[in-house]
Amino acid sequence: RQREIEKALEDILDTAYPVLLEKGAVEAVVCAVAMLEDNPLFNAGTGSRLQSDGRARLTASLMDGRRQRFSAVVNIEKVKNPIKVAHLLQEERFMVLAGREATAFARDRGFSPYNPITKESLAEWGKRCEGTSTVGAVAIDSKGNIASATSTGGVGCETPGRVSDVASPCGTYANGLVGVSCSGRGEDIINAALAVRVATRVNDGMGLQEAMELSLKELGDVRGKAGMIALDKEGQTLCLYNTQSMA
Repeated sequence: RQREIEKALEDILDTAYPVLLEKGAVEAVVCAVAMLEDNPLFNAGTGSRLQSDGRARLTASLMDGRRQRFSAVVNIEKVKNPIKVAHLLQEERFMVLAGREATAFARDRGFSPYNPITKESLAEWGKRCEGTSTVGAVAIDSKGNIASATSTGGVGCETPGRVSDVASPCGTYANGLVGVSCSGRGEDIINAALAVRVATRVNDGMGLQEAMELSLKELGDVRGKAGMIALDKEGQTLCLYNTQSMA
């Protein structure tokens, strides 16, 4: 399975990188995350874990660092690519929508009904309730624009309507200096405002690695579990985590 995941990530990079060169950072992270959502190996989009009532509620977010705009859909249902709906919301006055209203917005914008539940996710329902899988992408383009995107199917078996870190800048953040996408225990990431904490330190002059290491140490001090992918304006890319693994 690990090799399958690595191969999928390689294929996604091969597809998304030309998008980065041609269309820029925002389009590239949306492309990458949409492909991750389409692959049932990952807990986002197709194959997402089910909440305790057996329904798949999906959350995805996007932040355009150049424009400092955050958009998201929270607990949207029966949509193939929630990240694409979040992308559309970048141009709306109200950029974060939740639940039935998020689904209604997607339908109004032409997103067809889609069932993301697979045989595997249905069989897994109720058996594993400590999942932390989230998919994400960060990118910087030739103009120096940075973008970050994240998508998740949740932890599985959670209380219906639970809101994760992906729904806020705590888990997905970008500005002119840094982009961060988080995975792990969503409540821990929210409590630490993890992505924003890293970005604030970089804004204040700290190097990216030091900012990530210190923020992760502070998270660990309160028994928080998370991982981050990030990059800075120099194009330095890092993946740090205190969870069991990061793909």
